[in-house]
Amino acid sequence: MSTSGTHERSSATTTRKWICVAVALALAGCATTSPMLKPDVAAASAWNEPAPSNGASVSPDWWGTFGSAELKQLVEQALAGSADLAIASERVRQAEAQVRIAGASLFPTIDLGVGTSSRSTSGNGSSFTSNASSATLSASYELDLWGRNRSGVRAAQSSLQATAYDRDTAHLTLISGVATSYFEVLSLRSRLAIARENLAIAENVRDLVSARVRNGAASSLDSARQEATVLSQRAALLPLEQQERQTLAALAVLIGRVPEGFDVKATGVADLAVPAINAGLPAELLVRRPDLASAEAQLTGANADLAAARAAMLPSIQLTGSAGTASAALLSFASGGASSTIGLALSLLQPIFDGGRLRGQKSIAESRERELVENYRKAILAAFKDVEDALVAASHQAQQETLQQEVQTQSREALRLAEVRYREGADDLLTVLDAQRTLFNAQDQLAQLRRNRLEAAVSLYKALGGGWNAASAG
Repeated sequence: MSTSGTHERSSATTTRKWICVAVALALAGCATTSPMLKPDVAAASAWNEPAPSNGASVSPDWWGTFGSAELKQLVEQALAGSADLAIASERVRQAEAQVRIAGASLFPTIDLGVGTSSRSTSGNGSSFTSNASSATLSASYELDLWGRNRSGVRAAQSSLQATAYDRDTAHLTLISGVATSYFEVLSLRSRLAIARENLAIAENVRDLVSARVRNGAASSLDSARQEATVLSQRAALLPLEQQERQTLAALAVLIGRVPEGFDVKATGVADLAVPAINAGLPAELLVRRPDLASAEAQLTGANADLAAARAAMLPSIQLTGSAGTASAALLSFASGGASSTIGLALSLLQPIFDGGRLRGQKSIAESRERELVENYRKAILAAFKDVEDALVAASHQAQQETLQQEVQTQSREALRLAEVRYREGADDLLTVLDAQRTLFNAQDQLAQLRRNRLEAAVSLYKALGGGWNAASAG
């Protein structure tokens, strides 16, 4: 009895010593970590292209500023039925599961095993039956001396954040895509209306030319020229109709619907509002875009992976314990012949030679962190460019639209005067044809500029993050 007690006290003392050593070593665990690298990008104090001083700030429901109830409905349908957004959400759930898996390494593992067997032996006219049952409870726990497991958890959490931000980016991209496709459909319908109006004008002029030919005031050449103009105007309708149907089908798929039977009610872009947008300060952009937040989260995860790679080169200590009982009775541990065992072990493992595998993994982790720093810096520069491009487009295309409206007015008046002079015989048909082409081009350009202004506003909303911020991201 005394010998057994002395042995147990000695074993306990040894275990406590090892634990004390482990605690002391854990204090040096910070040696495996290092400050996270940051991209060196200085934000300017103002944008190159000044934004409207009376512009509204970007709100999370920015698509309502275009004044289209139908667009709001389409966005709601897209958020509910988009396959891309559903895929991004599932990736977030997968990342959440990875965090739980990584977090399990911080806790001990406990296993329970139960077994039973029966064996019969016969020979020389006799038989013998032996029964056995056993139950074992085992536990193991790795002391996270250098923070390798904690770094793994931190890397998984950073990956979860990055995936969530990617989902938010997909959310913003989806809404922007719906708005852009919707505006494209309406623009094509406006251009089709203009083309049909010009076809009607060409047909009226053709009738005028035919009357003059019958009266001998014009030649058959004038009739052939105007007939060619009418045919050309009819042919111009076909590619616009094709684009309108294809864009409408793309919009249907974007919101999660089949193209068959899908349509929108609006017939043009004239009734849509072009919002004035306050771009804020360049420095604010870094916390307003989910793609930049994702790049930063990926960099944080790479820093954690580097800490884990460094920790893998250091000793690891694992505690294991087991308790079991065995009995000669089948499915029973209550007989007097049952025996019990208890075991406790502590093991230390220090990598000595692995052919450079661990050092190679550390080098990869270091390079990966530097790569993501540059990736983050590139994303920041691209974000600034996106805003500048959108601001320039919004400003200059607004001026272009104003000028183009005057061009259209003058072109319409020129065609009217050309028709009058042609009726009076003061000018030939070529003057009328030229006036027709000028008016059609002016109207078509005006419709496209309106669409461009709407799309520039969408691009600016998207470049500014669409009202996103990290505090409200979920």
